[in-house]
Amino acid sequence: MNPSERFFFLKKAKEAIQVKGYPADEDLFHYCYYLAARERFRKISPERDEGMLRLLLVEGKKDVEEAINLYGSRLEKKKLPAPDVIGSRFIEYFSE
Repeated sequence: MNPSERFFFLKKAKEAIQVKGYPADEDLFHYCYYLAARERFRKISPERDEGMLRLLLVEGKKDVEEAINLYGSRLEKKKLPAPDVIGSRFIEYFSE
């Protein structure tokens, strides 16, 4: 990940832990990773004549959206009543 994607990942992880009450675990990592990937896809703009690239972008976006929905629903099922106490360590680990 480049620095801006890393910042986006950390921002979404912090929001998910502190606001949404998601536990800091592997599902949260994947959820935030795919959110960052969706952001990367959003910034790519193919030229008009690049048909194959457009096809790959559409299929890639579809796969990323499916992954976001999968991990989001898994996290919703494990949602905590209060922010996860190890959430700060999760953020700190990926900040380095």
